[in-house]
Amino acid sequence: MFFFAKIFWIVSQPVTISFFLLALSVLLMLFSFRRLAIAAGLVSLALVFVSFYTTAGALIVQELEDRFPRPAAPADAACVIVLGGGIATKVDGVRGGYNLDDAADRYIEAVRLAGVYPNARIIMSGGDGSLTGGNVKEAVVIRRMFDDFHIDPARVEYDAESRDTYENAINTRAILQRLNLDHCLLLTSGFHMPRAVAIFRNLGMNVTPWVADYRTTGKQGLRLSAGHPIDNADLLTTGLREWIGIVAYYFAGRVSTLYPQ
Repeated sequence: MFFFAKIFWIVSQPVTISFFLLALSVLLMLFSFRRLAIAAGLVSLALVFVSFYTTAGALIVQELEDRFPRPAAPADAACVIVLGGGIATKVDGVRGGYNLDDAADRYIEAVRLAGVYPNARIIMSGGDGSLTGGNVKEAVVIRRMFDDFHIDPARVEYDAESRDTYENAINTRAILQRLNLDHCLLLTSGFHMPRAVAIFRNLGMNVTPWVADYRTTGKQGLRLSAGHPIDNADLLTTGLREWIGIVAYYFAGRVSTLYPQ
């Protein structure tokens, strides 16, 4: 399913669909299907406009982020589960260091929580999620980071084999069972939390959602937005990917609810 999901998402992104519609419009015009060509071109143009010049994407992401507000900090925590997704693994494998992307807050918060809860075990789950493989594994990079921040290696368990959120959960469950741990903080981005919580719960793990990466203000409305078109398109892509993932996992039996509470 991993490879199918990756390929499906490549062809189902808004920008990709818009390109296919534009190409279809040209072909229809060449074969004298003028009305159909115009219709395909208009739909393509509308999709580009909504993606790049409105806050539609921010609204979708905001809804996902608001599903699980961060709770009050517990007095103690037995463990913290950190889901990968904040490292530019393709770049890091060549240049080294810590090349963080937009989800880097996950790791900053993990380091902070390691100090707040000095007795908590930390489970870092993240491998190479690329379609072709061959990139550095995220847990390998974070191991170097945690060592540089002087987090006791004995506290941390690394899963470097997970390629997606479902594999994160499967491999984490095995670690929790081996260490006899339960009721962990689940640390990931706000937009990713509903899908992650649904998967972990479906596999029998009781986790407390702990959001560490927000992309919206929480007060976003639908409006025109011409100042940051690339950011707008990125938010729409992020939100749609999560919803497609939740629906796909539901029909595959990997989650028991479309929208967990």
